[in-house]
Amino acid sequence: MFGLFKKKSKKEVLEKKYRKLLEESHRLSTVNRIESDKKMYEANQVLEEIEKL
Repeated sequence: MFGLFKKKSKKEVLEKKYRKLLEESHRLSTVNRIESDKKMYEANQVLEEIEKL
């Protein structure tokens, strides 16, 4: 209950963004391979930021 208004850490925000990009990449993989690859590249960039933390 006391954690309701807790601000998320930068790592938590980046992990959420990473998961979202992977989901979008997977969804696009059956429709548009080029866009899927772009999302995967963005996800890898976010992963590198997470690893730096």
